Amino acid sequence: MLNFRVGDLEAMIAQLRAAGIEVQPDPGSPYPNGHFARLTDAEGNPTALWQPA
Repeated sequence: MLNFRVGDLEAMIAQLRAAGIEVQPDPGSPYPNGHFARLTDAEGNPTALWQPA
């Protein structure tokens, strides 16, 4: 899985959803190392977004 570090996870989720992309915040977030959300690319590959703690 590919992970992208983001500065503002909530803003990134809103931007992706506005573009019609389905993204789900990780239900276990936050973790000690930060917040996560998951999505899949057009080919079905999993991708994670990570905002460090």
